[in-house]
Amino acid sequence: MEKERKIKVGISVGDINGIGIEVILKTFADKRMLDFCTPIIFANAKVVSFHKKTFHSDVQVQGVASIDAVIDGKINLVSISKEEVKIELGVATKESGAFALKSLEAATTALRDKKVDLLVTAPINKDSIQSDDFKFAGHTEFLEDKLDGKSLMILMTDTLRMGLITGHIPVAEVSKTISKELIEAKVETMYDTLVKDFGIDKPKIAVLGLNPHCGDNGVIGNEDEELIRPTLKEIQESGKLVYGPYAADGFFGSGNYQGFDGVLAMYHDQGLVAFKTLAFGNGVNFTAGLSEVRTSPDHGTAFEIAGKNKADESSFKEALFAGLKIVKTRNGYKTLTEDQLKVRKKY
Repeated sequence: MEKERKIKVGISVGDINGIGIEVILKTFADKRMLDFCTPIIFANAKVVSFHKKTFHSDVQVQGVASIDAVIDGKINLVSISKEEVKIELGVATKESGAFALKSLEAATTALRDKKVDLLVTAPINKDSIQSDDFKFAGHTEFLEDKLDGKSLMILMTDTLRMGLITGHIPVAEVSKTISKELIEAKVETMYDTLVKDFGIDKPKIAVLGLNPHCGDNGVIGNEDEELIRPTLKEIQESGKLVYGPYAADGFFGSGNYQGFDGVLAMYHDQGLVAFKTLAFGNGVNFTAGLSEVRTSPDHGTAFEIAGKNKADESSFKEALFAGLKIVKTRNGYKTLTEDQLKVRKKY
């Protein structure tokens, strides 16, 4: 029987002045992690060595000449730069932002070229990474620009998947951005990912309202009654199990979210304040809707604890395991549908 090929995981290190490399090293301090995948870190030896010395880590990292020379059973390091990089733990600098971008670009190229099967990203600082080559609000927008498909940001645990109709935009722009077409597109992406990436045959999706109390019949805004509810009714008539709009406070306060496979919030904080209250530290950020799979922990650079050996690797580890599971489920769905097509053509 042919041995199953290990999934290759590309890892971008994020801001080197934050906790990214710390949580990566702590994750792979458990050697059993190498039974599940072949990790490939995009950085350089000096940067990784600095962090190893800071945390007195004895994790062995194997430098390889190229992405094609990675070794199963090892933590591989592909060098992205031979230049000296100044590390100032706990401080956002342009130098650390530039290194984070190099790491992200190299890992994304490997993902796009099918050299790795999964991308797991450590946190970046959205200000210091800005440059002529990075003019995005975050990872999600960058990856949508580099890969095929239309992205949907989903924060997830085993029991809650929170997607966003609008992502990293100012609150003042939310109501002007929401449209029938946008709601339809995000619902379609959520439905598609629940089927293909999570193996749910007939997913049940909840959509939150925009205004407090869903507008109270127009007393606190008209968008819920005039735009959101009619759009959801049309989607329901197509056969999808999509319900709403729901007032966000009561929806989460009552535990109603537990009855759905996926939830779509109208804007960033409406969904993520609730999500992080319920699951911070154990959540995973998954970029759905793209041709390749990317996950990340649900926290940021945490400059305030950088270099203090206080970072918890739980969310990074969850992001790794979630990504591996999604890759396997997506591949299984693809194989199943291809087999069904072959049977249909045969008869």
